[in-house]
Amino acid sequence: MYLEIIYTMLTYQIEKNLSVEEFTEVLINSTLSERRPVNDPGRIAKMLEYGNLIVTARFDGKIIGVARSLTDFFYCTYLSDLAVDSKFQKQGIGKELVRLTKLETPKAKLILLAAPKAVNYYSKIGMTRHENCYFLENITDLK
Repeated sequence: MYLEIIYTMLTYQIEKNLSVEEFTEVLINSTLSERRPVNDPGRIAKMLEYGNLIVTARFDGKIIGVARSLTDFFYCTYLSDLAVDSKFQKQGIGKELVRLTKLETPKAKLILLAAPKAVNYYSKIGMTRHENCYFLENITDLK
């Protein structure tokens, strides 16, 4: 009975208007804030504005997880933020956020860069590791 109550209090949905405050809250509660500009609400607002697929997990209405992606829906989906409140981790919520993101973009390849603490997580849930990734953070580094 107790587990049944917990599951009925847990909901997943596609969010069109996730607030800066809620997004920031889940980033902080998940430790992803270590690598996100949570002290710059204007930048967080733009991240939400241009992320065109946002799936959330809520427990009793409170945000506890988010998968924020940029996608063309047919070729590639870049899952740029996957965050689950640390009090709710290891319960399958992150995996469900990934699954729901993929269901929204079934023809697209789902791509992400793993946070250092999550490197081993993604292979455990069935994702394939790719070793040929590159990034450019500063234009002055371009030669």
